[in-house]
Amino acid sequence: MALFDALGFHWDRAALPVLVPVYSIERVCFRFHRMLPEFVWDASVLEGNPFTFPEVKTLLDGVTVGGRRVSDQEQVLNLAESSKRLLALVKSGRFELSKAIFVELHRLVARNEALEWGLFRGEGEETNYTPDVGLGTYGRHTPLRTLPGAPELNRVFQEGIAALADCPPFERALAFFLFGALQQFFFDGNKRTSRFMMNGILMSNGIDAISVPAARAQEFNEKMVRFYLTKDGTEMMAFLVDCHPDAEAIRSSVVVG
Repeated sequence: MALFDALGFHWDRAALPVLVPVYSIERVCFRFHRMLPEFVWDASVLEGNPFTFPEVKTLLDGVTVGGRRVSDQEQVLNLAESSKRLLALVKSGRFELSKAIFVELHRLVARNEALEWGLFRGEGEETNYTPDVGLGTYGRHTPLRTLPGAPELNRVFQEGIAALADCPPFERALAFFLFGALQQFFFDGNKRTSRFMMNGILMSNGIDAISVPAARAQEFNEKMVRFYLTKDGTEMMAFLVDCHPDAEAIRSSVVVG
């Protein structure tokens, strides 16, 4: 199928929900704003950040937390700033599935953490280093090679979002997260930035955002390893559905063939 060829992975489309609860943009943005500390903490735990939830709330209130590394604190603050920027883009109707928004969010997510931020691999000063993803005992996932100007990454990205345009919003959102995680458009921060894009797609279509609970971080990582190995996104999409606040209603809409 052209969709799967463009993205580099496949999934069981019949296993995805037919109906997803839709609300007003104002409603989904209000929920995201209200739960911002939880979203930031959940995302930080997925990165192995040691900040506790009370410490994240303290930091977001503008009070520094003693005894923590500056880099860990900055990662939390970057996640908070990225969340607020995403919220502003959705509320103003300016969010779109585009490279411009993708790199804008990455510039905030990975600031002072990635080798370079706010551009695709190869578009900056570093044009040779190709990062990979550790899969433990299964080895490593190596994405497309970094090339000067990132011609292949740009081609894959444009073909990918063009193919996703025909997908329903919920499917498009989940697929884009896995697309960004698999192709590794940036030197670091790919999963974080791709989840922000996923939630931008959801919220701009009146669907509540998804946060992977901190308590399910190990499960998330294990399923992501299997995704990298098999290039089958079915299991990860089911996991993300299960993390959605309307999971029960969404699951009931799945047509069992």
